[in-house]
Amino acid sequence: MQQRSVNDFTIRVATVNGSGSQSSNLVLTNAIFRMGIPVAPKNVFPSNIEGLPTWFDVRVSSKGYQCRTREIDVLVALNAATWRTDAASVRPGGVIVHEATYPVSGEAQRDDVTYYAVPFNELAKANFKDGALRKYLLNMIYVGVLAELLGIDEATIEAAIGTQFKRKPSAVTTNMDAARLGFVHTREQLTKRDAFALERIAGPTDGLVFMDGNRAAALGCIMGGCTVAAWYPITPSSSLCESFIQLADKYRVDKTTGEKNVAVVQAEDELAAIGMVFGAGWAGARAMTSTSGPGLSLMAEWAGYGYYAEVPGVIFDVQRAGPSTGLPTRTMQGDVAFAYQLSHGDTKHIVLLPATVQEAYEMAMDAFDLADRFQTPVFVLSDLDLGMNSWMTKPLPYPERPFDRGKVLGEKDLNRLESWGRYRDVDHDGVPYRTLPGTNHSSAGFFTRGTGHDEEARYSEQPDVWQRNLDRLVRKHDTARMAVPQPVTDERQNAIGLLAYGTTHHAIVEARDELRKDGIEVDYMRVRALPFSSDIAAFVRRHDRVYVVEQNRDGQVYGLLRAELPQHLIGRLHSIRHYNGVPIDAHAVIDPLLAAERQPAVVAE
Repeated sequence: MQQRSVNDFTIRVATVNGSGSQSSNLVLTNAIFRMGIPVAPKNVFPSNIEGLPTWFDVRVSSKGYQCRTREIDVLVALNAATWRTDAASVRPGGVIVHEATYPVSGEAQRDDVTYYAVPFNELAKANFKDGALRKYLLNMIYVGVLAELLGIDEATIEAAIGTQFKRKPSAVTTNMDAARLGFVHTREQLTKRDAFALERIAGPTDGLVFMDGNRAAALGCIMGGCTVAAWYPITPSSSLCESFIQLADKYRVDKTTGEKNVAVVQAEDELAAIGMVFGAGWAGARAMTSTSGPGLSLMAEWAGYGYYAEVPGVIFDVQRAGPSTGLPTRTMQGDVAFAYQLSHGDTKHIVLLPATVQEAYEMAMDAFDLADRFQTPVFVLSDLDLGMNSWMTKPLPYPERPFDRGKVLGEKDLNRLESWGRYRDVDHDGVPYRTLPGTNHSSAGFFTRGTGHDEEARYSEQPDVWQRNLDRLVRKHDTARMAVPQPVTDERQNAIGLLAYGTTHHAIVEARDELRKDGIEVDYMRVRALPFSSDIAAFVRRHDRVYVVEQNRDGQVYGLLRAELPQHLIGRLHSIRHYNGVPIDAHAVIDPLLAAERQPAVVAE
């Protein structure tokens, strides 16, 4: 037997879409988590048809690595259609638990892995008479088999099942019965011949909870004072507004009247949704919508209106693989440049780039403050990996600071002023003052223009007026550079720097550790927002080479940096790109970096 691998391997469960496997996969994840072992689940599922292949990866790592890995150590094969290719994907020395009727031949026949044949279908048919229920419980049998093989006790599995089915207590007993079939069969019929094991440890998961980024963002909207949500369903963002509705029904209801304190509208399309957001924002409400790339495309004209008329609104873009319809259930970071300059003409938006569940929550709150403070659309760019997968996280902190409503003039303010103009730059920061409908004052003007206008909001086509207004908007954008979340840096004055954003961060963490084993030290800066902080130019200046790592084909942030950095720093930038639709792994960073570092330097004559 090979050297034992304890609390450090990857499990893949291969099933079919619509088989109910998600519940059993989450039970397995939760059980490992309950043993104190850090765990990172990744769901890879088809976008449209029940019965298509689906895979669920569980990364077990005592070091708490959260990115995926290319190496599959333990496979549970429950899909006949992908049986051979799934078996071929397991690394040498790995384990394959499979339905006993699958033929171990061809690609599936290997002498460098351990096989455990289990009659899943036979066990399910013999013990569960309800055919509709049987296909769901079959998956729970695999949980028992794997638990017995790896060392998860029955009590831990039962506790995890209780968590998964807490809203359906009657289902707990039935599912535990199915898992127990797996335990018993493994004890009586299988002999452990592999090196993989789970051992309970204390500390790493203490105080942590599981949450997905979409729910965290929805909670951030609740805490951030959002009272209007207008949306149109689209994968992978739908659960954000669905979670917002659930949370609002629980926490935003008047205790006296029973009336909801929020308005939620499922619009007829994304165009209508974003229009409602800006209408509510103009009226003084904190309003948001959630969408993905195709929906963002439809919002382009309204985004320009919000930018130029200077109306607050928050847009959550949970990115998926594009262009076009693309891969609706795969992840990428392909909307960054698009969102930053969304609309025609000269437009630049505030874009927030969360990397963790906690940041999805905190940046949701930040987005409403920034939208009000700068009177502009604010985009929060998550992705499918963060939005729809469960992540370990510390409990989300209750907000301590009050809302920042920005430059809003009330009745008392207007009484003190001799005059005011909606688009005047009184404070020389590019941000004008505004009033809200309902303000009891004759000078409380509510007029807003998306066409050419002067400082008083009067219609104008004068060239100097137009240019003056655009210059002020640039000044406002520059003011926002220090107001948005600033980069996070881990730097020890090494020659090589890495720069990344969003969920790419998790691959960088592991890649740096692996490079360090080979004696290669790299510094790291994580960008958390656009417009770029001046700290980024300083970081590039301090390093000979900076690799910009991102999950899109064209190196979008790399391109934006090249457009904004001083000319003498551009040559220090190098692009590393990952864009196959699955979450980036550490080797997608390590391999191209090492290849680039091995290339001989080109000396200019």
